[in-house]
Amino acid sequence: MGDVRRAGPVDAATVATLLHDFNTEFDTPTPGVDVLTTRLRQRLGSDDLVALLHDDPPDGLAVVSFRPNVWFDGPVALLDELYVRPDRRGRRIGHALIEAVESLARERGGRIVEVNVDGEDVDARRFYAAHGYAFIEPGATEPSYYYAKEW
Repeated sequence: MGDVRRAGPVDAATVATLLHDFNTEFDTPTPGVDVLTTRLRQRLGSDDLVALLHDDPPDGLAVVSFRPNVWFDGPVALLDELYVRPDRRGRRIGHALIEAVESLARERGGRIVEVNVDGEDVDARRFYAAHGYAFIEPGATEPSYYYAKEW
């Protein structure tokens, strides 16, 4: 299995291409590789947004946003995207990426990684559950829901 490394601004086009491919595979709107590359060149140099790439050439990625939160001393890590190219799935690449995300969050003093999963995405829900993620908060009996409002 390949290595996981942090992407820098120089990797913006690679990260953009993987993100575009991810959205295209699942019929989700995408602003296109050029727009994503421009955004990523600006954001990958900061500590607020981190992209992790697996192998060379990259066959998978994780994109993580870090933010402060009043309930935790350290930052909260939001796993924005986790993607493995279809022809490379089933080789524990996703496992390597999620472990790298968790390790990075711990290194930064974080105690939680959050991820939003579409309800009908059974494979993703199974993957995260197998890695210890729950959609019910400890002590609660009802599932958590993600709400969004875009303008």
